Amino acid sequence: MARDKEKRSCGQMLAEWRAFVWDPRSRQVLGRTGTSWGLILLFYLLFYGFLAGLFSLTMWVMLQSVDPHVPKYQDRLTTPGMMIRPRTEGLDVTFNVSHSHTWLHYVRALHAFLEPYNDSLQAARNAPCAPGRYNEQPDDGVPNYPKRACRFNRSLLGPCAGLGEEHDYGYGVGRPCVLLKVNRKSPFNRFFRIPI
Repeated sequence: MARDKEKRSCGQMLAEWRAFVWDPRSRQVLGRTGTSWGLILLFYLLFYGFLAGLFSLTMWVMLQSVDPHVPKYQDRLTTPGMMIRPRTEGLDVTFNVSHSHTWLHYVRALHAFLEPYNDSLQAARNAPCAPGRYNEQPDDGVPNYPKRACRFNRSLLGPCAGLGEEHDYGYGVGRPCVLLKVNRKSPFNRFFRIPI
């Protein structure tokens, strides 16, 4: 027949717990001596230090293979990307000339898109480039060397610039402007050998 365990009082349980946390006879904390705790601490410091060093080395090696000026993945495009402005659902630009509320949001979108291309902003921020030539800026091996884009003045768009007396980009007269922006693919000039 199994013997019933002796019931211990709350004071006895508290004394046992205190002896487990700090045992003055064997000088143990939580069942381990100071030397044991020191060895455990040393092991984990070395272990996590090694993991941090391994992670840092891996990141350093990976960053050595990345060119800061050319995107690593270019979505396997054979042609440069293209954006259409004003942005629409699908490719349809539908409006009614006699109802300005149907085309006013297109005008606002074009105005917001062309704002950074104002001639004064382009002259202040971007570099003049020779037309018809590919502009390649050397970086002299300096990482993060600042490069400036070529100027594209809004006034070059003619009636689609929105700079004349009528700022409706042709929507008010039924001849709307739709802008196509072609993004340059990084090694574009080397593959096709055509003047840009």
